[in-house]
Amino acid sequence: MANSKIIERKKEVVNEIASKVKESSSIILFEYRGLTVDEMTELRKNLRNNDSEVKVYKNTLADRALTSCNYDLKEHFNGPKAIAFSKDAIAPLKVLYEYAKKHPALEIKAGIIDGDITAIETLNKLATLPSRQELLTMLASGLMGTVRDLSIGLNLYSENLEK
Repeated sequence: MANSKIIERKKEVVNEIASKVKESSSIILFEYRGLTVDEMTELRKNLRNNDSEVKVYKNTLADRALTSCNYDLKEHFNGPKAIAFSKDAIAPLKVLYEYAKKHPALEIKAGIIDGDITAIETLNKLATLPSRQELLTMLASGLMGTVRDLSIGLNLYSENLEK
């Protein structure tokens, strides 16, 4: 029979994971087998720079915490997995996607975006979207082009009226 201190420690870890899941907009489950310590350190640094956190938990404890939060990802918990947590829905996904291009050992397995379990195909599409800042820049440049064309048209019209 397990020691009561060990059981209590496991409960604390499950509660810790569950609270991180509840606080996060995105939870990305990925396989890191084959990455060196230096590569994993670099990945952690890249994620930390994007306000994300990577943790490696025992699969049974992570599965129990996710189940307590009403997420069923049991089929993805085989072999070593890491979990990226972030309050930003897309940032960790983009970092992991770009990192996986350079390091094929990293493989995104599952994700929860804004409270919904998201298919891997959707995760890949979201990872290739431009950032919010880039989208706002595209919108602004599109609006500026329209305003410029309108001003040119009005200027030509006023010149025609003067003649």
